[in-house]
Amino acid sequence: MSQPCIICVAITGSLPRKENNPAVPITVEEQVESTQAAFEAGATIAHCHVRNDDQTPSSDPEKFGRLMEGLKKHCPGMIIQLSTGGRSGAGEARGGMLPLKPDMASLSVGSNNFPNRVYENPPQLVEWLADEMLKYGVKPEIEAFDLSHIHQAVSLSQQGKLKTPLYVQFVMGVKNAMPADKPTFDFYIETLKRLAPDAQWCGAGIGAHQYLLNEWSIAAGGHTRTGLEDNVRLDSDTLAPSNAVLVERTVALCEKYQRPVATWQQAREMLGL
Repeated sequence: MSQPCIICVAITGSLPRKENNPAVPITVEEQVESTQAAFEAGATIAHCHVRNDDQTPSSDPEKFGRLMEGLKKHCPGMIIQLSTGGRSGAGEARGGMLPLKPDMASLSVGSNNFPNRVYENPPQLVEWLADEMLKYGVKPEIEAFDLSHIHQAVSLSQQGKLKTPLYVQFVMGVKNAMPADKPTFDFYIETLKRLAPDAQWCGAGIGAHQYLLNEWSIAAGGHTRTGLEDNVRLDSDTLAPSNAVLVERTVALCEKYQRPVATWQQAREMLGL
């Protein structure tokens, strides 16, 4: 039997709003309800952001704390992964929720272009976030928006700044960053296996590329991410009715490629949690 596939659901993000899709969960209560349905559909990692009442992104540890409490109650065993992304805050405020000791947190280890801005991840901040994750026992999910980010993550792990085995997510399809290009995707896998043979990896596609990256990742034996943060549609004409429906679509791909969907117990074992 092939390795079970871990499905991560990115439930909210910082950008999608109710105007884009009414199903985007904004309040903590909406996020818990949406995540529970996605968990029951087969997702075992919840990638979490929090929002203000006006839908703008927040890095408020109190909001993260309430979200974690709700997820632990309604999604027992699910891996909770909090975002330290740069749209939600600046500087060390991005890691203000790490003392809550979530299972995981995202960690972007380098800068790159986004559609209309530079996504800044200066080395000093990256190392501070990595140190905080070590301090509080939080496993990082490396967000690789560029090939250099894989090399940087391996370098940080060799310096003892990141616990091994690494968990690296290849993010493709962001405008002005790495496109969804199959030869590049294959080279990412080859490079990670060469530099960190014990690493686990995940593929995430943005917008219309989500389903494509789901299929590439599942077919190649990796893990994958779906959810309304990255993509609010099922196709160009149809809004996704929920995070759960996007997870169900990913589960169907696992069945197509004869990949078992990881239980939360299996996911925790594979990730060393």
